[in-house]
Amino acid sequence: MKIEIQREEKVNYTFDEFFDETLLQAFIEIKTKQDPTLNFRCGCKSGVCGSCAVVVNGVEKLACKTRVKDGDKIEPLRNAKVIRDLVVDLEYEETKLKNAQGFLEQKSNKQITTKDEKAIDTQSNCILCQSCYSSCPVFEVNPEFLGPYALTRTLRYVNDIKEENIKTKIDAVQQNGVWDCTLCGNCTMVCPQMIDPKMDIMQLRNKSIQFGYSDPNMMNFNSGGFGFDPNGF
Repeated sequence: MKIEIQREEKVNYTFDEFFDETLLQAFIEIKTKQDPTLNFRCGCKSGVCGSCAVVVNGVEKLACKTRVKDGDKIEPLRNAKVIRDLVVDLEYEETKLKNAQGFLEQKSNKQITTKDEKAIDTQSNCILCQSCYSSCPVFEVNPEFLGPYALTRTLRYVNDIKEENIKTKIDAVQQNGVWDCTLCGNCTMVCPQMIDPKMDIMQLRNKSIQFGYSDPNMMNFNSGGFGFDPNGF
């Protein structure tokens, strides 16, 4: 069995034909027995930390949860600077969360119920694996785009009754945020936690409208002379 790993150049590694393990175990096998120079990230080894995310045959996957197959082509995450081999620079992570106001800012004294907890449960499951950013066509062309998980985290606090200052968070996601997303759904398809950032962004758009915002793309469309003419001309 053979797999290909994108390093400075593509490198092939061979395993016994009966090797039936995860990609992460394959990386460890290479590191300890074949090539000690291979660099990759890993942490919990159980799909919780998200640090081992890579691109497998063109699709973002967690190496610790993906079974290795003959002919697999492994690449580092896209839309990020490669430090070495499968290790990429994730320095933007903290900045995105900060700019999107993806944190508790002003705590309220409201009583929290089980229903309130369930309202934010899914969005709280994000493990920051960066798969959604790697798959995002908007982030690829606009590094200032707040991006999927940052916007998902914003919605988590917009829906959190512990947060008193919701408007600040809605204000924060208007520029390079909810209206810039193409709603392609790539982020939803690659999320290992079954989070739906596309739907989260749509919810944030609805929340934005409730706070008096509107889609600037539609405004530009109408100002360009393509608006609806009630007279039919």
